[in-house]
Amino acid sequence: MASTVTTSKDSAATSRPGYGRLLRTRGAWTFLLPGFAARQPFAMLTLSIVLLVQHTTGSYGAAGAVAAVTGVSMALFAPYTGRLADRHGQRAVLVPGVLAHAAAGLGLTALALNGAPLWALFAAAVPTGASVPQVGPMVRARWGVRLKGSPLMATAAAFESVTDEFTFVVGPLLATALCTTVDPSAGLVAEAALTLVGGLLFAAQKGTQPPVATAADGHTRVRHASALRVPGVRVLIVTFLGIGSVFGGMQVSLAAYTESIGEPGLNGVLYGVFAAGNMLAGLACGAIAWKVAPQRRLIVAYAALALAASALWTADSALLLGALGLLVGMCIAPALITGYTLVESLVPAGARTEAFTWLTGAVALGQAAAVTVAGQFEDRLWDGAGFLVPMGGTLLALATLLALRSRLAGAPRGRTVARGVGHREPVAVD
Repeated sequence: MASTVTTSKDSAATSRPGYGRLLRTRGAWTFLLPGFAARQPFAMLTLSIVLLVQHTTGSYGAAGAVAAVTGVSMALFAPYTGRLADRHGQRAVLVPGVLAHAAAGLGLTALALNGAPLWALFAAAVPTGASVPQVGPMVRARWGVRLKGSPLMATAAAFESVTDEFTFVVGPLLATALCTTVDPSAGLVAEAALTLVGGLLFAAQKGTQPPVATAADGHTRVRHASALRVPGVRVLIVTFLGIGSVFGGMQVSLAAYTESIGEPGLNGVLYGVFAAGNMLAGLACGAIAWKVAPQRRLIVAYAALALAASALWTADSALLLGALGLLVGMCIAPALITGYTLVESLVPAGARTEAFTWLTGAVALGQAAAVTVAGQFEDRLWDGAGFLVPMGGTLLALATLLALRSRLAGAPRGRTVARGVGHREPVAVD
């Protein structure tokens, strides 16, 4: 089947994937720009909640707890959102989703401003997190449709990883500026507004959304098994939980370390160095025409990540910690990108949005757990003990990956698949 990304005059050049060629993919900009606007609020949500609830309650503990409930709720409900998108189409799920999220976010804001009890904030945090639009996975699924069979898939995975990281640079800065210079509630209100506007604009791009699988009679198929039934997806979920432990452990431990040395302002600098390493490595991964199989690349990248993360707790200076943070960030991007790339060979197109949301949710869940555990380590053990969390999380995930690596082998192309997602009639895997 011919790729939708190539034409007669440039098909010969697709063996040399690059960002320029990726961004010239027909129809790409119609979902990239609104998709970026719609996913930006995701990076604003947690910090906006923390700043608002801390202002109204005076407690960082309460603020962190409300934010954690939001994150866990998002991680648990995201895969079901993705499954519904695969079954009914992205637009059918996204439109009511952004409306529900905007309403829930504004409801949480109103409760906090009116001094509602903590249990009420927890209750409002659940629908706020559950309704977070899964725009990132939806964009990745659209790339999968546009680039089917193209070597540009790895480039697209790298591009999305860099985009995600960029949102987590811009989003917190925007939330902080709004909450500190306008009003403590401004961050959450802006998050709701951006979600609504960006989400509706993204949903309007019907021409690029993945088609809903239909039966031979033209009716939508009703039997859709979860992408979680694919063994390789379960292995990737564990590896992404380990990656989430790095993000969460770094956030808490860097803040605690800089506070302990009397330089809290260094926290943003050190985390920025960590994020920069991730972005730079992501850009490099997308520019390389890989010859090594993605399964092997994932194992090598994850082993490097576990090794780098295991050295964090030994740092005895801000300079050394910055260097190690840069190295850890550079190891995260290849693991993330390769994991997302593997979804194309492991999961049929009709279940990929769900598969991507399982991975995104795994990172969020690992991050929420790591924040909690690292905070306890910092309070009860020694300064820097929270860095043991990224080490433990990545080592456990690496052991699982090595033990179950055979499950990451995709179905041979050209053969039929009668097991796994769907359990429908055998279909050819292109």
